[in-house]
Amino acid sequence: MLLSRIRGGESVVVPGVYDALSARIAEQVGFEAVFQSGYSVAASMLGLPDYGLLNANEVVEQARRIASSVSIPLIVDIDTGYGNALNVRRVVQELERAGAKGVFLEDQVWPKRCGHMQGKQVIPVEEYMQKLYAALDARSSSEFIVVARTDALEPLGIDEAIERANMYADAGADLVFVEAPRSVEEMRRICREVRAPMVANMIEGGRTPLLSVSELRAIGYRFILFPLTALLSAAYAMREMLSLLKADTLVDAVKRDSRRMLIFDEFNRLIGLDGLKSIEARYARTSSRHHQ
Repeated sequence: MLLSRIRGGESVVVPGVYDALSARIAEQVGFEAVFQSGYSVAASMLGLPDYGLLNANEVVEQARRIASSVSIPLIVDIDTGYGNALNVRRVVQELERAGAKGVFLEDQVWPKRCGHMQGKQVIPVEEYMQKLYAALDARSSSEFIVVARTDALEPLGIDEAIERANMYADAGADLVFVEAPRSVEEMRRICREVRAPMVANMIEGGRTPLLSVSELRAIGYRFILFPLTALLSAAYAMREMLSLLKADTLVDAVKRDSRRMLIFDEFNRLIGLDGLKSIEARYARTSSRHHQ
């Protein structure tokens, strides 16, 4: 199980996804878990930034779709929990029923903003601890992962962030996430001083130095997250190809290099058409035998 392996000292690499398709691709290329990124879901579902605009129902329903499309664990970003401790309790219960295997819960003031944006504020520790205890109490499986995230580094400094991280670890969080360290030195200090398995959050163009998986493992991170890679690369590809279409150069470009996109048959294989055809044929044979 994922949590047991992390506790045993292994490091896992987890990509962010935003829908069933991106999750299936992540599973097919060999990842062992996926992360439902709040930023990515807000962008793909609403076309809006990660600015506290998603609600709990939208997050739960998207998790239900993603979890049903893959066999690997899905960890879900639930922002600040969409209210108080009772709201957190309900969200965790609904996500577990939907098939999710864990949550990230942060200590920002609501409405939150992306952890790599400026102007963040955090709630008092006592208020966050109520939410954290509610999340831990609400889960029915001990393998359901609860990640405690603090955004205190920017507004309150690294000493406060580390102190909060250790309080959250002592309260029972399975993993701890100090968001947006600004240097490799800060990253090393966080991993050295926090008494829990740590989350690394790699955002291309974000505030934290972008390091390789091997570098992050050497520092001591155990949950290595690339939350926006799929979203940013998909947006880039769509913009490039639609720009070619607008300029009426798409057909020539694809004829020259078909690898610029998946062709129709390749995509159908990706989303499992062959498997559905096989099941359909089996039902047809069964029906035919019963009517002979």
